[in-house]
Amino acid sequence: MAPIPGSGLAKGLAVTLRTMTKKTVTEQYPEHQPELPPRSRGVIGLFEENCTVCMLCARECPDWCIYIDSHKETVPPAVEGGRERSRNVLDRFAIDFSLCMYCGICIEVCPFDALFWSPEFEYAETDIHELTHERDKLRDWMWTVPAPPALDSAAEEPKEVATARKTAEKLAAAQEAEAAEAARAAEAARAAEAAQATGATRAPEAAEASREAPSGPEEDA
Repeated sequence: MAPIPGSGLAKGLAVTLRTMTKKTVTEQYPEHQPELPPRSRGVIGLFEENCTVCMLCARECPDWCIYIDSHKETVPPAVEGGRERSRNVLDRFAIDFSLCMYCGICIEVCPFDALFWSPEFEYAETDIHELTHERDKLRDWMWTVPAPPALDSAAEEPKEVATARKTAEKLAAAQEAEAAEAARAAEAARAAEAAQATGATRAPEAAEASREAPSGPEEDA
């Protein structure tokens, strides 16, 4: 069926009329804070402990607004005779929010979950040079990141969680086996001590009994 001529215009005017009859509500900011969605893209927070200085976020950033400096440190071997290892230590992590376009690519490509979206948005500055925030400020914003939503009860268990759970179960089983072996060894030691003590008590009694018993020739006489 062909549309009625002018129906689109009528629908548009109907929306306009409905909007005109509604009362306009103005939020008195900053006296009243806006209610933002929990996963809103306000600013990027840094969880410094997870950062391995892989530089992936800085390389993938289309605006080149992430600045990272680091140095290498030598880690002693974990066991005697092992090899020394080198690791990257983070010296600087800064984001220039005057260039950032909030695309979230850096958060998506981070393989170690070191970057997160925070709903914090009150970080405007009067000087554009002060919009480059260092890692201390990014870490403060990390504590405003909301907790992730709960997984679906029917969802498959994440591989990382499954691996950690299996490792914990193996460790608990090994500890239980060691405890059982130690208990058996202690029980065997107590049994041996008891047998030794019993044998030491019976030895004088046997010697006394042998002294008191008459010999064969004397009985014949």
